[in-house]
Amino acid sequence: MIGGGLLGLEAAYALQKLGMKTHVVELAPRLMALQLDDAGGAVLRKRIEEIGVVVHTATASREVVGADGRVRALRFADGTELDVDAVVFSAGIRPRDELARAAELLVGERGGIVIDQRARTADAAIYAIGECASYEGRCYGLVAPGYQMARAAVADLCGGDDVFTGFDMSTKLKLLGVDVASFGDAFAAHPGSHVISIFDTAGAIYKKLVVSPDRKHLLGGILVGDASSYGQLLQLAQNQIVLPPAPETLILPTLPTASGDKPAGAGVGALPDAAQICSCNNVSKGAICTAVREQKLTAIGDVKTCTRAGTTCGSCVPLVTELLKTELKRAGIAVSNHLCEHFPHSRQELYSLIRFHKHKTFDAALAMHGRGRGCEICKPAVASILASAWNEHVIAPKHRPLQDTNDRFMANIQRDGTYSIVPRVAAGEITPAQLVAIGRIAGEYGLYTKITGAQRIDMFGARVEQLPAIWAQLVAAGFESGHAYGKALRTVKSCVGSTWCRYGVQDSVSMAVRIENRYKGLRAPHKLKSAVSGCARECAEAQGKDFGIIATEKGWNLYLCGNGGMKPQHAVLFATDLDDDTMIRYIDRFLMFYVRTADRLQRTASWFNNLEGGMDYLRQVLIDDSLGICAELEAEMAHVIDTYECEWKAALADPEKLRQFRPFVNSSTPDPSIVNIAERAQHRPATWEEKARRVPALAIVGPS
Repeated sequence: MIGGGLLGLEAAYALQKLGMKTHVVELAPRLMALQLDDAGGAVLRKRIEEIGVVVHTATASREVVGADGRVRALRFADGTELDVDAVVFSAGIRPRDELARAAELLVGERGGIVIDQRARTADAAIYAIGECASYEGRCYGLVAPGYQMARAAVADLCGGDDVFTGFDMSTKLKLLGVDVASFGDAFAAHPGSHVISIFDTAGAIYKKLVVSPDRKHLLGGILVGDASSYGQLLQLAQNQIVLPPAPETLILPTLPTASGDKPAGAGVGALPDAAQICSCNNVSKGAICTAVREQKLTAIGDVKTCTRAGTTCGSCVPLVTELLKTELKRAGIAVSNHLCEHFPHSRQELYSLIRFHKHKTFDAALAMHGRGRGCEICKPAVASILASAWNEHVIAPKHRPLQDTNDRFMANIQRDGTYSIVPRVAAGEITPAQLVAIGRIAGEYGLYTKITGAQRIDMFGARVEQLPAIWAQLVAAGFESGHAYGKALRTVKSCVGSTWCRYGVQDSVSMAVRIENRYKGLRAPHKLKSAVSGCARECAEAQGKDFGIIATEKGWNLYLCGNGGMKPQHAVLFATDLDDDTMIRYIDRFLMFYVRTADRLQRTASWFNNLEGGMDYLRQVLIDDSLGICAELEAEMAHVIDTYECEWKAALADPEKLRQFRPFVNSSTPDPSIVNIAERAQHRPATWEEKARRVPALAIVGPS
């Protein structure tokens, strides 16, 4: 990726997510040079390198080297080369003004069609908007300025008042999984301005505010590593709202005031109605509040639909959400945390009620605490609570109607209607005999096999009626269900540790096996992943897991609430140098506390982000037993462990449960819509077009 600006970094992350090893090459001495100073650029670089993107700054690209019609290398100005397979350019915009030049319109010194405040060119009958236009010597490369130019042009044509007078190029990095934002006078160019900054090298967080000479107004700022306050700070700068007496409180960790309120000027209520909340679509605070009041809006999705705020880049959504809650509170409407319309309780409240009253079925919980018949939201949520509390078989007759497709068939449904088979391979440790068994079964049933990033072997393409027969052979070979289909513990990844590795200081494999076998039956609000690394080199990537363990010379360091996936988040260090039993006890408490208190489908990372008091609070609860519940949490975990059974082994022993594994209620005929295409010595699901060619009457085949 040539170009380390905003769009270049977003594109680099997208390429990396596609599985490519990505390098960013930037001519400037730092990334996002137009938005960040040296300190901010250094923190951003550290953050980006932590997620695997290689960064080259102060590096000039001279030549793309090709061979046999393909890109082979990128040659730099100093003569060195980087072996590459593809080169993507994101090195700024270049206005396409050829048509304007041919028409002899005025163009800027650096290109672009010169326009006035009404988006008119030198010929008043011709307008130019967007990246081809140049206003006061500047071409804008974002969508929002183009929208404002369009409004100015329409106003000129229809007699309106909108004009274009330039645009605040405040930006926020959205896709890289790294919080970065820059707004206003970020480089303190205003004469006499002052700079307030904090630089946390350990947490890789940098925050900088530029304030006016009298310290009363915010002129600009930079946020790297934590941009949660971007929307609020941007509004303070744009609307020149008077700052609190100590402006540094705006970027310091939240400190309670004597009254418990936010500092003056920091709340969304302090913004004027004219404050622009959504710059992309030019939506003001007044427009949002009026829509909420007059249209009686109660959900953020309704606000987006009605006002278009938050529908383009999305960076204003937190502020829009805060406005919605403020207006609902002002109108005396409580913001509901109810599970759904059938249960007037949060998931946390419902979990406590089910345990207290010892409800064992959905109907019992609904009769005492709900109304109606239930829905696709509350049924799986209650099923998960029942599984967490009592650990009964998920497809027992009383539970099966509550489950979604994956839990109902104890396998993940794939795009073509077949299912995946994922046996548990604790810590990635597998015997030769088990490998042979997997190969034999996959060959017998024509399954596609793949080694996953979580140290397991997936087998894809099983028809629903084949699942029991396949699992019967896997169970006979010593395998158990891997729970890949459930909101449960998936895997505990490990390196080889001190057993084999010359760097290892603890036996990470044995610990990972112990951890996985202990928690393999635990159902939770969302899936759980873990890892154990045998030394500080962190080969198992434990800090990206819901709970991760890293060996030390004295024992184990325990990290909690990390997350990979769409919004990566590092786990936070919870305790250090723990012995085996103490660490297990802390994990027991942590997992059951999470099960008790999290919302439905909430990963540990987002649960932690909403946990008041953060890691200090967790330590008080789980180590110091400040709530007096640690004995209960340990007892609840002990019940889960004591009642564990392999879900597939139990299903195979029950003929009634096996009756559900058939493609049609009234026929045992295999599903004719399943079509495979050979690829790389295996097969894959056919596309819709390929299916249509293979099965022309696809829409009408099958039992009636």
